[in-house]
Amino acid sequence: MHRLLGIETEYGIVVEGLGANDWIAESIALIRAYPGKAAAGWNYRGEDPRRDMRGFTVQNLAQNPDDAQFDAPGVKPMTREEERSDRILTNGARFYNDHGHPEYATPECNSILSVITYDKAGERVVQSAAEARSHQRGVPVTLYKNNTDYHGSSYGTHEGYLMARSVPTETLVQSLLPFFVSRQVFAGAGKCGVENDRSVNPDTFQLSQRADYFAVEASVDTLHNRPVVNTRDEPHATPAKYRRLHVICGDANMSEYATALKMGTTSLVLRMLEEGLEAPVRLMDPVRAGKAISRDVTLKAAVERHGGPPLTAIEIQRIYLAEAQKRLQGESSETDWVLAEWTSILDILAVDPSQAADRLDWAAKYALFRGFREDEGLSWNSAHMQSLDLEYHNTDVTASLYYGLVEAGSMITLVDEKDVLAAVLAPPQDTRAAIRGHFASRFADSVRSIGWNGIAFKHRGQDLLFDMNSLVEDNLQELNNDVRSTETLDAFVEVVHGKPLTSAGLNAK
Repeated sequence: MHRLLGIETEYGIVVEGLGANDWIAESIALIRAYPGKAAAGWNYRGEDPRRDMRGFTVQNLAQNPDDAQFDAPGVKPMTREEERSDRILTNGARFYNDHGHPEYATPECNSILSVITYDKAGERVVQSAAEARSHQRGVPVTLYKNNTDYHGSSYGTHEGYLMARSVPTETLVQSLLPFFVSRQVFAGAGKCGVENDRSVNPDTFQLSQRADYFAVEASVDTLHNRPVVNTRDEPHATPAKYRRLHVICGDANMSEYATALKMGTTSLVLRMLEEGLEAPVRLMDPVRAGKAISRDVTLKAAVERHGGPPLTAIEIQRIYLAEAQKRLQGESSETDWVLAEWTSILDILAVDPSQAADRLDWAAKYALFRGFREDEGLSWNSAHMQSLDLEYHNTDVTASLYYGLVEAGSMITLVDEKDVLAAVLAPPQDTRAAIRGHFASRFADSVRSIGWNGIAFKHRGQDLLFDMNSLVEDNLQELNNDVRSTETLDAFVEVVHGKPLTSAGLNAK
């Protein structure tokens, strides 16, 4: 898709008998129980979640007052390194604790199928850690790839898209607001009930798990007063040329097809913005529109816009689709696949959403749960229905309702399990992640720290830094092949001679 892509997923964790202030310690223990090979030590160089792409840095991020429950009284504060307990995996991914949630961030990928494969590999990684931790504890540790614990807490599934910095920030925000609030018709993971809003009937099935939790149109925050468009500015590449769009409004998808459409359509919209597209439609109240769309399973809800009659989510998506067909058709086989499936899914949803139950999470859930709910006389927001909702997202393939549908041949899949299992161990060979993964596999004992954009390591008494900020443009197959063949650090240093390899500032975090 002419850009690097990635997905960061925070997993819900359940252990019987633990309270809210136990989750950070339990998540750390789970990360450290991961049985696979990994390097430790993350380099935070270039990371500042307070830096806003609109040209300023906020003094503090908004904090959810409910998060105080996770702070155990009397416990000695941990360093960032202790709390995160980062593991850099041999597939180039990052596995760490994020305030009481095990989080897996895929390596950088440059195709839709690749990012799906490594997202699914993440499910296998976290499940192996959960099984190892279960063995240590002697009681089950269960993980869910979802976005709510049904007790008022939401945790994120964040998408990353490398894009040109030349797109004006205001154009980016205004163009993405209508697209993001309407794409949930195919990207939503489905949800039983409504949270944080007493003005609506909680006996509701929703398209999206995250729609309940967004309060503003755009900001740098992620934990409280969440924005539809997150304006964090951490490019993890040459800052003068690139920004990394950090998308926090999406759901955790089990469906590979839904992930493909979510990532593929968003990438095409960004491509159009890079080529000069202005916002094709503007909504009167995007936050309110997102909630209204999520809470209407008929997909008939129309939301108000500037300069025209109200539009349904499908109609909004068709506006973006028409622009993409006009501008991008024929650009590549992957682009054409996304355009064809984008067209197909909108046509299906416009006629009969139930026909999408074999490919979309929300539609599969609705079809699976609706009859049971009616037979048992349960409300959508009942504890029983919400328990079933959680089990759809269970990472244990023997217990997951989603994987039960896959096993029955009722869900479309796009990647082979053998490729997923291979991706647990091996990085993509066509992005800079291959170099990170090689270090984790071969030279973990020499690593000082590893980040998205560089590797700090000790070699012959020297602290060296291999800067990877610029390694985002060309196909890296040849360099990666050369690096993969290196058995020693001497050989690695020789291979990358002439690349950005320095001996300064390596201990900077």
